Formats: sequence, C-alpha cells, structure tokens
Amino acid sequence: MLDPADLGPLLHPAPMPLETGWERIAGGALHVAVRTDMHGCRGEMLEWWFRWRCDTQKYVWWHPIDHVSSRWQGILAEDTHVGSEHVIRERFSGLPAQDLIVQFTEPTEFFDADQLAKARESGAVSGVVAGRTGDARPDPQRTEDGRVLGGRLMHVARDTPWGMALRSHFFVGIDLPGLGLSRAEVEREVPDELAPALLRHAYDEFTFLSRFLPSLYVAEHRDVASPPAPW
Repeated sequence: MLDPADLGPLLHPAPMPLETGWERIAGGALHVAVRTDMHGCRGEMLEWWFRWRCDTQKYVWWHPIDHVSSRWQGILAEDTHVGSEHVIRERFSGLPAQDLIVQFTEPTEFFDADQLAKARESGAVSGVVAGRTGDARPDPQRTEDGRVLGGRLMHVARDTPWGMALRSHFFVGIDLPGLGLSRAEVEREVPDELAPALLRHAYDEFTFLSRFLPSLYVAEHRDVASPPAPW
C-alpha cells in the first residue's frame, strides 16, 4: 500500500506494488493508480499542458467522451500552474457528470523537497503535476488558509527513449475522516464503483492527450525554441 504521507517511491523508476489498480486505505478513502505510456511525449510537455489552461473547447479535445466544461480561477500566472484552480465538469467512464475542482499546488507539499530535487537531477523524474481535489458544487470545502479539502492527485512523469512513462495517483476522499466522517460514511461518499471508472478515465484521457501533445507543444514553442529532434 502506498502511504500518502510518504510518496517517495513514486520518484523512483522501479516498479511499484500497485502501478495500475485500486485499493482502500486507512479511513476508507480510495487510492487509484494508473500508469500510461505516452509515446513521443516528455515531462516538460506535461507541465506545459497544465500551464496552458485549456478552455472548454480544448478540454473536450483532451477527452471527447468524458470532458464537459472547463474554467479557471485563482492565481493565473503564465509561468506556472501552481496556485491556479481548474473548475471542471466531467464524467468518469459512464458515471454521471460531476462538478469538480483541482487546486494545483507545489509538488513539495506532498513530496520531500530533497528527494524530488535528486530525482529530477538524475532523470528519474522529468515532470510533476500535483493538486488537491474536491467537489465544486456549490463551493468546495477548504481549510482556513484556502486549501481545498477532499482528495489529492499527482502525475509523475519519467522520460524514456520512446517517450514518457506517466504515473497518476489519486487519493479520493482522503480528507473526509478528518472532517468527522466514519469509515462507513467515507465509503458511501466514495463508492467502490468510482475506482475502476476513474482508472479507465485517467488512462483514456492521457492516451488521447499523447496523440496530439507533441505536435501542439512544438507548434506553441516554435518561435522561442528549436523543435526537438524527432522521436
């Protein structure tokens, strides 16, 4: 079981006990793991995609089956996605559409800063996108300092000769025990059927993205950087 308080194993390329699948963790929250091989992509492309802040049209491009709408709020700096909040409506592989919020954070909120720096330096990690997730309707629950309560997501990329290996991990309902919900109540809030639906959704959306992300990244950067060598 991956301990949400110690995500260090995600920074190493060695296979993990759970690369793709799901499990219940302490308190009843769901841990969903998804590995997606994104041929022709790189970690820098993944991080840029989230800084690009796709509108609804581009969000539907990303997953033309499940994605419904997209808008952004919070800190909208051009050079980082951190501090921005993605307010979305989407389906999880046939489940009813949900209104969700993703609050993008510094990866060091969840990963040890020294371990992450060493992983980037060694090439074991080439990109990280991390965030807090919650129900966006009517308003997400937050801590006093504004952090969204509900779940966590992290996408950890590693460049390879053929493209990028992406590990996506979701902890759904991880904050609910701290809000006073019992394990049984947490399991009702995040039922078992959500796990395979989220797994399929994440695998599909990043597989869709891999089909056009390299050419889009090159097109958006052609005036400021030389195109990368063919892969």
